[in-house]
Amino acid sequence: MQSSTRFEAFIDHTLLKADATVADIRGLCLEAKKYGFYSVCVNPANVRLCKNILSGSGVKVCTVAGFPLGASAAVTKAFEAKTAAKEGADEIDMVINVGALKSGRTGLVLDEIKLVRAAVPGKVLKVIIEAALLSRKEKILACRLAKKAGADLVKTSTGFASGGASVPDVRLLRGAAGSRLGVKAAGGIRDAKTFLKMIKAGASRVGTSNSVSIMREIRGAKNECK
Repeated sequence: MQSSTRFEAFIDHTLLKADATVADIRGLCLEAKKYGFYSVCVNPANVRLCKNILSGSGVKVCTVAGFPLGASAAVTKAFEAKTAAKEGADEIDMVINVGALKSGRTGLVLDEIKLVRAAVPGKVLKVIIEAALLSRKEKILACRLAKKAGADLVKTSTGFASGGASVPDVRLLRGAAGSRLGVKAAGGIRDAKTFLKMIKAGASRVGTSNSVSIMREIRGAKNECK
């Protein structure tokens, strides 16, 4: 990986905690502008605030739908996504119905992704599959369903389940995704070493709440090599 790579551009700077205050969200946005992260990823209630703060900065606003369980009705996820888009969200990270997938109800999962896709035309749609809860076969199937439904990226995890992103999962999804579908690694990415491993494994985006410390670590290492 070349030293000139803009690692900042891989990062969705994330704050999805239930107790995040306005001051916390404002700080997140200011950090994203300072470091040049690709986006901030926040809960839907914070989309409009982020859009106002980030206006003209080039930093995207990402939000979630059906988060974190994925067990809400498909129409609810679609309405949530559409509302967020109207308030300024550039990207939507939706959680699939994991129980439906594991029950073999692939048609339901496909239809709900299609419904959300139709609700936010022109917006980037990422499909969270919650890889820690799936078998290898189910992960590949979820990736194929996301691609068939017209999603833009498949995402490993919410960060709220029993496990987050892993290098083997990112490699697996990268292989199943093909050239058209991106892969977002998220959940448990807390240091530069793990971050770089995810990119090397094939992640085209990384979601983390430790973005600032990761970039400081990377920049520090670059300066030491000069």
